[in-house]
Amino acid sequence: MKTVALIPARYDSQRFPGKLMKKLGEKTVILKTYQAAESSQLFDDVYVITDSDIIYNEISSNKGKVLKSKKKHTTGTDRIAEFANEIDADVFINIQGDEPFINKKALSQLIDVFKEDKRLKIDIASLMISIKKPSEIANPNNVKVVVDKNNFALYFSRAPIPFNRDLNFSFAYKHIGVYAFRKIALKEISKLSASKLEKIEKLENLRFLENGMKIKMIKTDIINFGIDTMEDLEAAINYLKNERDEQMD
Repeated sequence: MKTVALIPARYDSQRFPGKLMKKLGEKTVILKTYQAAESSQLFDDVYVITDSDIIYNEISSNKGKVLKSKKKHTTGTDRIAEFANEIDADVFINIQGDEPFINKKALSQLIDVFKEDKRLKIDIASLMISIKKPSEIANPNNVKVVVDKNNFALYFSRAPIPFNRDLNFSFAYKHIGVYAFRKIALKEISKLSASKLEKIEKLENLRFLENGMKIKMIKTDIINFGIDTMEDLEAAINYLKNERDEQMD
C-alpha cells in the first residue's frame, strides 16, 4: 500500500493571517510540520500543497517537495484533492499545516486502519481525543465529533455534542484535523460542491457525511497543538521549550 502525506498550506488564514510563516523555535510552522511528517518515515512521499508564493519558496528553498494550486479552494481537502489524479498513491494523509506536533504514533494509527480494512468499508479515517473540561467542550474552535458503536462518525459540530441534559458530567470527543483518504474517496470529493451543513458549521467533514462517506474515527491520547490564534502559537512555543528542557535534563 503506497501512502503519501499532503499538507495543504494557505497563507491568508482568516483568524490568524500568515500563521504558517510564524517562527516556532528556529523554523516556521509550515517547515516544522513538513519536516516532522518527512522524518516520521511513514510515507512514500510528502508534499506541501499551497496557493502562496511565500510558502512555496519557504519549502522549496529548504529542499522540500511543494506543489502550487492551479485553482482557488475554500478548504484544505479541496486543495489536496486537486492533485489526487496526479500523484501515485493508494492512501493520502492530509496533515494540517498548522499542527506541527502530530507524531508518529498517531499517523501510524491512521495508516493501519486501511491496512486492516480488507473489505474496503472505510473511505476516510481521522483522529479524536477525549476532552472533559467544560470550557474546552464549549469552545467553538474545538470541533466535536459523536460516533457510533464501531467508532464511525455520526456528526461533527462546533457546538457541545452530545448535549449534556442532566449537567452531571462533562465529556466529548475533540476532532483532530488529520485525515486519511482512499484515493477514490479523495477523487470523489474533488467533484463535490460545499454541502448545506458544511456551509452552516464551516466544517468540510460534514460534506463527506452528507454524501454518504464512511469516516472511521480513531481514539488517540496524543496531545496536539492546532495553531489558530496567537495564544495557540505561544502555547506551542512554550511546549517546544519545555520539551527541549526535558531532553537536556
